[in-house]
Amino acid sequence: MIINIKPYPAMKDSSIEWLGEVPAHWDVRRLKADVANVVEQTAVGGEDDLYVALEHVESWTGRILTDVTDAAFDSQVKKFKAGDVLFGKLRPYLAKVARPARSGVCVGEFLVLRPRNGKQSAAYLELFLRSKPIIDAINASTFGAKMPRADWTFIGGLDQLIPPLDEQRGIVRYLDWVGRRVGRFVGAKEKLVGLLTEQKQGIIHRAVTRGLNPDAPLKPSGVEWLGDVPAHWEVRRLRSVAKIVSGATPASNTPEYWDGDIVWLTPEDLGRLTSRRIDSSARRLTNDGYKSCGTTIAPIGSIALSTRAPIGHIGILDIPACVNQGCRLLVPMKAIQSNYLYYALEVARDDLVSLGQGSTFTELSRSKLGGFALPLPPLAEQTAIVEHLDRATADIDAAIARTRREIELVREYHTRLTADVVTGKLDVREAAAQLPDEAGEAESS
Repeated sequence: MIINIKPYPAMKDSSIEWLGEVPAHWDVRRLKADVANVVEQTAVGGEDDLYVALEHVESWTGRILTDVTDAAFDSQVKKFKAGDVLFGKLRPYLAKVARPARSGVCVGEFLVLRPRNGKQSAAYLELFLRSKPIIDAINASTFGAKMPRADWTFIGGLDQLIPPLDEQRGIVRYLDWVGRRVGRFVGAKEKLVGLLTEQKQGIIHRAVTRGLNPDAPLKPSGVEWLGDVPAHWEVRRLRSVAKIVSGATPASNTPEYWDGDIVWLTPEDLGRLTSRRIDSSARRLTNDGYKSCGTTIAPIGSIALSTRAPIGHIGILDIPACVNQGCRLLVPMKAIQSNYLYYALEVARDDLVSLGQGSTFTELSRSKLGGFALPLPPLAEQTAIVEHLDRATADIDAAIARTRREIELVREYHTRLTADVVTGKLDVREAAAQLPDEAGEAESS
């Protein structure tokens, strides 16, 4: 179907710098002219209500990751109807935009948006708000250094593009069609990554919990995830073998704090790692930015760990670095070497995730991290375990990296295609009309 996509034949200047030219027959209108920001609060959810928190919405896809209908909450939430568009205003760069298929309640960090005059479908609004140019524009408006938020005043004042309704339906149908194929491809690749990771975790778990000598006498560790460990090993709390360093964020609207030379890591940076070594970050601090926020630079060999959802992504510093408040740095003491600590935390990832708490976002506290128990062989044995695992997992790591790169490229293509279609850079009317009917095709309205 890609061969039928071409630019629109007639374009006009939108007078909006970030939009540029748009199809001549499309309207350009303020979002609030056609969309209501619905604020209907309640402290009690209905029996069949869907409960949606930020962590339940997958970034950039709108997929709702939970089907919990009886979740408890201890504060007021917002009511929404089936088909309303939920826009996550906390850290809008995460693009948590969803359109639930049934009514429910959501946390206050969502805007509940509802088309109100028949000029725009909710399905098209969802795609438009989740497109990268719109997310970038909204993200640039945020306030708050530690927890940046967008507000309705800015979002409602944004210019939106309004194609004719039948064209909106064609755009939604085409992008849904592409999205389903991208989803199936990504799902298959993620399953492969899961199988490879499971194989790798088994190799690491055996070495980290039992060592390399199959005949070594064992003793109970007293820790559920560890089970029995070699009798000559210790079991130590993380705080006793590594210094725990917290992170912070300087003011995002202060230009002199950014684009410097100091590596500053976020959970997103750690989630994108393709190896365990870290030598860069998406954003860097200047000396002024570093001094302004009270974070601490850790030395080479320290472990960076994401402690705010997604919890458990880790890497080893190849360059001195600091982190934001969603991560912590672990500076190994003399009793443990950094590569062994990396492997021990890698195999304990699920247990670390299970310790996370929070309603707005899930976070692993400093106290629970510090109290986490790890097996501690003698240093010479740690070195032997690391050398063994480096050899045993090298091919698996390479296969995982290749597969994740394939996923990344396909997602980048999908994100770019969506942006080009909903901002009028590509005409999919003919392609949408030629799409075959599919069993189970998602309903769009």
